[in-house]
Amino acid sequence: MISATPLVRRRGPFDAMLVEVDRALQVLSRSAVAGRAYPARAAETAETLTEAEKRHAAGLMRVNHVGEVCAQALYRGQAAACRDDATRALLRDAAAEEVDHLAWCDERLKELGSRPSLLNPFWYAGSFALGVAASVAGVPRNLGFMAETERQVEAHLDEHLHTLPPDDERSREIVRQMKDDEAGHRESAERAGGVALPAPVRGLMRAMSKVMTRTAYHL
Repeated sequence: MISATPLVRRRGPFDAMLVEVDRALQVLSRSAVAGRAYPARAAETAETLTEAEKRHAAGLMRVNHVGEVCAQALYRGQAAACRDDATRALLRDAAAEEVDHLAWCDERLKELGSRPSLLNPFWYAGSFALGVAASVAGVPRNLGFMAETERQVEAHLDEHLHTLPPDDERSREIVRQMKDDEAGHRESAERAGGVALPAPVRGLMRAMSKVMTRTAYHL
């Protein structure tokens, strides 16, 4: 089970590294347990999806699951290199809430008879490194990176609300709740002093996201 708080308090670099390795193993082993109720419970209706619709829904939910794997790694990486206590706490709180999303997407993939991305270890490692790089840029940029990430995720989830199969209300309930939570994370980062990132950086983030989503849909 992934806990909502770090397993140990910050001590030395070796202890911190062990905490991050443990978190990565929990994320990648699919052992996340949500702290909140499964949103799809609100849509307790018989599944009427065709096989093609199930495959499409599974592809979209696999993309969302990858997004949550990346979110865990990004926020943990940002927090690991951050020296501001308030910012580090905000990042870790966001990562803890994203655990719910991770567990919900995984549960929905199981219901659809599918699996997470085979490239999750790659996504996690790359996102953690990106998070560390964002943190090194300073607190305002670090928070700005968080806000821009969430802004792009909101747009991505909104697109999924329109492209999921019409009768897949279970997936749609999960995506709606995720979108609301991501908006809250964005607003928290903006209130805490996040600054707008340069246009080239935002464009590069969108390009990287597009590669990830197209790959994760199939793999």
